[in-house]
Amino acid sequence: MLDVAKLEQMIQEYLQGSDYQLTTLTISPENEILVEVDRLAGVDLDFCAGLNDYLNKQFDREKEDYSLEVGSVCLTDPFKTKLQYEKNLGHPVELLTNEGKKLHGELVSVDEDTFMVDVPVKKKETQSLTLEYGDIKYIRYDLKI
Repeated sequence: MLDVAKLEQMIQEYLQGSDYQLTTLTISPENEILVEVDRLAGVDLDFCAGLNDYLNKQFDREKEDYSLEVGSVCLTDPFKTKLQYEKNLGHPVELLTNEGKKLHGELVSVDEDTFMVDVPVKKKETQSLTLEYGDIKYIRYDLKI
């Protein structure tokens, strides 16, 4: 089995000096590696391909049988990092509180410990809610169709 800490260190070395951030790193028992990165300006396909090539060169296929997927976070995946909150400022979000209340609104501010969402309460009125990151089960981009 591949060493997650060693793999994360390799990824962080590759990301150093860039504005990219590691958001997801998983290795399944079958050595299926998933690496997801993000940045405020969006993720470039060539950057992901470069990271993929770099990681493939770090392993010996004769010793380790693995699959590797490098990409960006899905638009509607729950936020995992503060960067994702910052990236979605001014956008519609859906969140589920720890009490089980689902809310839809606009993400209006983000700081170290809290974030603020404007939630519609009447036809043309909104209520600003300030929540701590630990107050919610998830928050994600609200893809309105």
